[in-house]
Amino acid sequence: MKKGLKLTDILVTIVISLVFGVIYKLWSPVYSAVKPIGLHVDQLLYGMWFLAGPLAFLIIRKPGVALLAETAASSGELLMGSEWGLSTLIYGLIQGLLAELILALFRYKKANVLVVSLAAIASCAGSIVFDYFQGYIDALVWWNLGLFFIARFVGSVLIAGVIAYGLAKALEKTGVTGLVRGSTEEDVRSLDD
Repeated sequence: MKKGLKLTDILVTIVISLVFGVIYKLWSPVYSAVKPIGLHVDQLLYGMWFLAGPLAFLIIRKPGVALLAETAASSGELLMGSEWGLSTLIYGLIQGLLAELILALFRYKKANVLVVSLAAIASCAGSIVFDYFQGYIDALVWWNLGLFFIARFVGSVLIAGVIAYGLAKALEKTGVTGLVRGSTEEDVRSLDD
């Protein structure tokens, strides 16, 4: 398999990202609606903003896809009028870079639920660091900050790890991913059966 991105890979990643840009924008009111519940329940939903990168990687499985997907999705959300302004793009860039770092540690050869969950955790960690510099979490007391961390990390693994993997598997069953990735030897052998 060639490692470099082809034009098709880039275009498919951008389409995935634009869809997620819309989803991210539509997710904001859901996230805001659960905020009043308290106990950082909203943070369980935060992992949605990390989903584009891992899912795009699971579909295309090439270096650079997670970074491109998260950056393009955040750009799409920004262009649709994100209430967080330009910081949306910075979050997307950080989240994509850190997800990409994890995928690179596995040399882009593993595309399983553990690897994408680790990528989601890395994106989550990056978002928390940026939250701190934005002044969103620096005033939380230790127990409240602990709840915040736990909820965001759990939500990240569930949404951008487990759900991303499930979506990719569902797409594989339809044969759509084969259009992007091409056929493997196993695919060719299965045709003989």
